[in-house]
Amino acid sequence: MKKPLAYRMRPKNIDEVVGQRHLVGPNKIIRRMVEAKMLSSMILYGPPGTGKTSIASAISGSTKSAFRQLNAATDTKKDLQIVVEEAKFSGQVVLLLDEIHRLDKPKQDFLLPHLESGLVILIGATTENPYISISPAIRSRTQIFEVKPLSIDDMVIAIKRAMTDEVNGLGTMAVEMDDNALLHFARSSMGDLRGSLNALELAALSTPANEDGVVMISLEVAEECLQRKALVHDKNGDAHYDVISAFQKSIRGSDVDASLHYLGRLLEAGELIVVCRRLLVIAYEDISFGNPAAAARTVSAVQAAEKLGLPEGRIPLAHAVIDLALSPKSNSAIEAIDAAMGDIQEGNAGEVPAHLKDSHYKGAEALGRGVSYKFPHAYEGHWVAQQYLPDSIKNAHYFKPVLTGKYEQALAGQLEKLTKGK
Repeated sequence: MKKPLAYRMRPKNIDEVVGQRHLVGPNKIIRRMVEAKMLSSMILYGPPGTGKTSIASAISGSTKSAFRQLNAATDTKKDLQIVVEEAKFSGQVVLLLDEIHRLDKPKQDFLLPHLESGLVILIGATTENPYISISPAIRSRTQIFEVKPLSIDDMVIAIKRAMTDEVNGLGTMAVEMDDNALLHFARSSMGDLRGSLNALELAALSTPANEDGVVMISLEVAEECLQRKALVHDKNGDAHYDVISAFQKSIRGSDVDASLHYLGRLLEAGELIVVCRRLLVIAYEDISFGNPAAAARTVSAVQAAEKLGLPEGRIPLAHAVIDLALSPKSNSAIEAIDAAMGDIQEGNAGEVPAHLKDSHYKGAEALGRGVSYKFPHAYEGHWVAQQYLPDSIKNAHYFKPVLTGKYEQALAGQLEKLTKGK
């Protein structure tokens, strides 16, 4: 029986791993381990299909170590014993243990001494938060690394590689794919490469060849095999970004119906991660002090949606969109930080005033550091006038309140009171 495309395309060495540059890129921790041949046990956690098994396989291939794969939920203690015996014979085994959060205590107790001795290099894989779901005994003997969803660019690289690989991929088949279909395969799985590759293989094997003997994978074929609609049929691939732009601008413009419409289009295309990220940006960029409580509610809604997934996740997201669209708007926070960073980028930073400098070391007083600092809590109202900005920009004002909501009106009143007190 032929194995699935996603299985066949697993990397054979660390250089073939797609994405996860924070772990396997030049000078990063896992690459350092491989190059130094100093492997240590680890836990890889992140969403399905993002490369946890691939990294384990690549580590084994790069170090020429024996590699075994078990599942903590379904494989027995006897299976672990067989792996340990093999490790004693070969010197060391890299063991990928899927669903490590379901490892029971007898199996855990059996493994622990072999992890400590280095006989077994455990690579635990889980979609759960290991700080919550995995026992302290295992955590203390492993390093914990987060595996992140692949970017669209990473997905495109992996899909193209699978299309052209003549040994493990589809390179021996006469298969062509249009750009819209490629983008849809890359975007719609939300960083799940396994899902995209399996859908790609289905498309290649189930689509009849044309009169020239070529299998043409169109956007329509990609939609059917992925079971997700594209945002629109768009030759240049711009519609993806156009809909996201329209989504934010509709909320910013307080059009609740348009906001829900574009939310629906994004969710219909399976863009849960995009929606969640964009709503967090909107909450703090466009609403901000206009309705600070709405920003906090948006964070809760996003967390609920990520936990629920689709389709149920649409419900808390709809709550957030309606809340944000109908909230008073303010962009004073982003304007303030951009103005402050603009000064810094132009070289208008200046030296920290002496009375604000760190004074918690011997000799600081002799240097005049912290000597004239006034401790605000020692004064009435817990405030006292003193200079905080560097001399060169001591009169700079970055925060300019937008008086659209009661909270920001209160901030503006407090700012005016403090300004007059200087």
